[in-house]
Amino acid sequence: MSWLLNISLLVAGALLLVWMFQRSLIYIPFGVVPSPDKVGLRDVEHVTFQTTDGLTLNGWFIPGQATRSAWTVLVFNGNAGHRGHRAPLATALAENGYHVLLFDYRGYGGNPGSPTEAGLLIDARAARAYLLDRPDTGKTRLAYFGESLGTAVAIALAVEHPPAALVLRSPFTSLVDVGRIHYPFLPIKWLLADRFTSLNRTGGITCPVLVIAGDNDQIVPLDQSQRLYTSVRSRKQLEIIAGANHNDPALANGNAMIAVVTQFLSSA
Repeated sequence: MSWLLNISLLVAGALLLVWMFQRSLIYIPFGVVPSPDKVGLRDVEHVTFQTTDGLTLNGWFIPGQATRSAWTVLVFNGNAGHRGHRAPLATALAENGYHVLLFDYRGYGGNPGSPTEAGLLIDARAARAYLLDRPDTGKTRLAYFGESLGTAVAIALAVEHPPAALVLRSPFTSLVDVGRIHYPFLPIKWLLADRFTSLNRTGGITCPVLVIAGDNDQIVPLDQSQRLYTSVRSRKQLEIIAGANHNDPALANGNAMIAVVTQFLSSA
């Protein structure tokens, strides 16, 4: 029986370690952000804004390069990297006339603090408040653009503060559902502190919604994006990018994706 006890203790210890360090598996922040010109951005305004819990966050405001649209796009990043990695997306959106705010969550891009589900939503509120205070952004034409983990942040904010439009790139139903796919040997339901239960929140969305997904996504399976899309009750559109995996350029700033975003916003 001693061997059984030893195995039980080892399993319990391993689960305890996973529970203690789970956020290091979920959030993968990069600290050093290059200058905008190093990532191909021009006419960028470096901005800072305060969260309600006292943190100062950094971001870039990129003005639209055309006058046909008054849309402002607030981008919510995925779980890895920093705002510099979203420069190609911002460039493509700005070239189509949209103002863009890229920012880093707490703990990312040299920002203070540590990321948590509650913390990211606080950061999202602060980013929105910053844009609403700017005199050069359209208060009634604000769109949220969430990618991957950022779709959960965008959905939570959209329920609290509805935007004029919501774009969700590679959304998932919940972090528990994603975790079960990648860690089937772990009791994910009982371990996760940050759950990002997007599927349970979509009923509160009132604005037009565009869901974009790749049919070869190895991180967020297509069926999860489709399930979330089905649950949306407001006006909605689904765009599936053939052959695209989660981090492929086609889903980051591909021509087909940008075209469907511009078409969607023009009709929102």
